[in-house]
This record gives sequence, structure tokens and C-alpha cells, in this order.
Amino acid sequence: MSATEDKRHHQLDMEYQTTIQSAITLSGPGLHTGKMSHLTLLPAEADTGIVFRRTDLCPPVDIPVSIATVRTSPRNSLFAVGEASVATVEHLLSALHGMQIDNVLAEIDCEEAPILDGSAKPWVNAIKSAGTHTLSSERTYFTVQEPLCMSKENGVEYIAMPDDHFRVTCIIDYPNSVIGKQVAEYSDQDAYETELAPCRTFVLLHEIMPLLELNLIKGGALENALVFVDHPLDASETAKIAAAFGRESADVKVNRGLLNTCKPFFDNEPARHKLLDFVGDITMLGHRVKGHFIIRCPGHRFNAEFARILMSQIDASQKPEPAPKYTSTTPALLDINAVRNFLPHRYPFLLVDKIIELDSVHVVGIKNITVNEPMFQGHFPDEPIFPGVLQIEAMAQVGGLMMMHQFPNPEGYSTLLARVDNVKFRRPVVPGDTLVMQIHLIAPLRRGYLKMKGCAYVGDELATEATLLAQINKKH
Repeated sequence: MSATEDKRHHQLDMEYQTTIQSAITLSGPGLHTGKMSHLTLLPAEADTGIVFRRTDLCPPVDIPVSIATVRTSPRNSLFAVGEASVATVEHLLSALHGMQIDNVLAEIDCEEAPILDGSAKPWVNAIKSAGTHTLSSERTYFTVQEPLCMSKENGVEYIAMPDDHFRVTCIIDYPNSVIGKQVAEYSDQDAYETELAPCRTFVLLHEIMPLLELNLIKGGALENALVFVDHPLDASETAKIAAAFGRESADVKVNRGLLNTCKPFFDNEPARHKLLDFVGDITMLGHRVKGHFIIRCPGHRFNAEFARILMSQIDASQKPEPAPKYTSTTPALLDINAVRNFLPHRYPFLLVDKIIELDSVHVVGIKNITVNEPMFQGHFPDEPIFPGVLQIEAMAQVGGLMMMHQFPNPEGYSTLLARVDNVKFRRPVVPGDTLVMQIHLIAPLRRGYLKMKGCAYVGDELATEATLLAQINKKH
């Protein structure tokens, strides 16, 4: 992207999708399988999302990170397509989210990502070394519109509330243990690299032997987890722990409730790590989210379950609105003569016949399509179809009129279409149709630009939709 484009993006005050600038590879054993894993992150195009590719399979299998591919797992994040799966990817996903990377292809040669030091820090360092590349497509957000709650056994509780930013408050409570009750907080305005990324995974000592018996944590080591000692160690248990981690019994020591580990980076590092995991797991939504999440006693299985609840709200919010009610007798707020007072367009480019609804944030305009339209002489004269580009222009004119109507001297301004995104043509528009165009303001006028969502209907059927960015200019 050129410096001129970067400057323009900044001026528009819009957020654009990103990927990494160059490929990076990290290797190490998987936490549960113990297998040596090589994972390479590659740049990806806009709207790719995060996709894992199992290169050890023939043919390779792509596994997108999504609600559809997540599988229930209490100890890690696991995604699968058919029989192919990839596990323990939560720290990588968290680093990608925290470092604002939207699109990446992750090639991996086994079923589990390397555990590294048990935190997201190695991934953050690798992403920083690769660099960030800004793409041309706008980043989309889902904003929590109303409180959502989920409660489970053992004090598990999830709450999502409306907020202008992504915020998480995490509460954990381990009664009668060296961890106890802890609270951690994070928002997208905080520095992920320093506040969350270094926080390592943790385990209580009494959980280790059952995990080993379940054939898990084969790649675990005293260097990639905080092991909290929640009961006195006798000689027999010390010997078992030493054998499990390839140590001599004399090397297994307890220091302030921790087993052979460094001093925690934070007093509430376990709570921060649980929050780190949640940030990674929330990427399965495929959307950036604005909302305040309060999570009590979270885990990967519950994170996925709550993400499904969120996804249902996202799906509901993306359903097209019902078509505005319109008949030939619906009165006009602005007839064609009034429309001409606000819009400078004239034949053959005035594409609005009347306005039936109008306020500061939405407008509904009408365009009657007749076979006498001049474009039908050359645009499929034997099977005339109203061009999609003119439908977009018609919606832009309706949206521009919404803004012009608010100016005391609209004749002193002009509206230019600066950008069109997310265009979908769902059915052809033909002579005899009446195009009912509904425009909603998404973002208010700022620095001369406004953002609108436009939908055009024929009867009750959605014909065309698009996101429009318009520029308001003062005439000289």
C-alpha cells in the first residue's frame, strides 16, 4: 500500500483488514501429543479469516477457524473438518487477535500446535518480526446489542453487555488452593503484548497424574506451565513427578506454592491466562466484537458454547430487514420536483422519483423502472435488465438526499460516492418493477464522509444490498 493510500485510509478514519507481511515458522512439541510440530504462518487475502492447513495429510486439508468447525474439548481449542483436526491453537489465535491480524494461513504438519513456553509471547514476537500488511477490505465488527447470559454448574457464568470496545473481565476462584480468587481485566485499548501475551498456562499439581493417565500433556514440561502445589508433596509423589518430566527427585522443588517455575509475571497470572484463552477462542466468531464480557470460571468448552450464543445474535443481526411498505397510493414526502431541489442530477441520471420516508438516520426512496429508460436501448434490448451499477447509483442518490435535506442550503453542497463494499445482487430488476430503496446511516458525518447501508427491494423481495461511503463537498 502506498503512502498516499495509507494517508487516505487514516483520513477516512476507517479500519481495514490486515494480514502478516511475510512468512514465519515456529516449531516445538505439542502439549498433549508430545509430537514435534512445525507451524508456518503465511499472508492471506482479505476475508480469508484464520485457516489451518494440515500439510501432513494427502491431500492437504484446510480447517477454517469457525463456529462450524470447533469441537468440544475441555483442555484446549480444537477445530476439525471431517477426520482432520488441529488442536491447542488457542495461544496462537489469541496472539493474532491481540496483534490485530485478521487473515492468515497456518500450515501445520501434525494435529497439534507447538506449546512453546505456554504463553502467547513467542507468537507475538514472531508476528512482530513478520510485520503487518494492511489490506483493501474494511474490517467488520459485531456490536453486542443487548445483554446475553449463560450459567453452568460450579459457578460458571458468562455475560456479554453492550460496549464501544472489546472488553473482558475474567474471574476465577479456586477455593482452598494456592491460586484462590483472582480477577483480570483487558480491553482492546490495552497493550496485549505486555498485559496478556506473557501469561503462561497453569495447572494444579493434583491434576497432573490424571492427565498423564489420560495420555495427555506428553509435551508438558516444568518450563512451559505454572504448576501450583495445592497439597504437601511426599517422597512417592515427588518421584512420580520427577519421572514424568525427566528429572531427578532432588530437582523437584516447591517455591512459594509453585513447582520448579519462575516467579509469576503477575500476581493474577492464572486469571490473565484464562482471559488470554478467551481472547483466542472468541476468534471462532469470524468477526471482531465490541462488547463487555464478564466471564467467571471460564474454560474452552464453555467459551465455545457461549460463542455459539453470540453467533445466533450475529446471524439475527445480519438478516435483511423487511421491505418497507409501499403501494402506488403511499403519499410522497418529497415528490420529483422537491427531489430536484436537493439533487443536482438531471436526465438521464436522476434516478429517484420520490421519497416516502425521511429522517436524520434513514430514508426510503422510489424508482419506477419503465422500458423507456434510455439504457435499455443498448443493455440487453431483447431482455432488458436494469444495470446493477445504476441501482447502486440510485441508492447513493437517495442516501445523499438524506444528508442534503439536513443542510439549510443544500444547493451549496454536492455528494460524491467514495466507496462501495459488500455488494450483493440477489435478483434482476426489469421494466415494470418498482425499486424501493431503504438507506440507513451506519456512521455519522465525519471529516466530510458518511457511511450508509443500502437495500433495494422489489415488492417484498431483496434485490440489491451494499455498504456505501459518500463524501460531502462544499461547492466553490
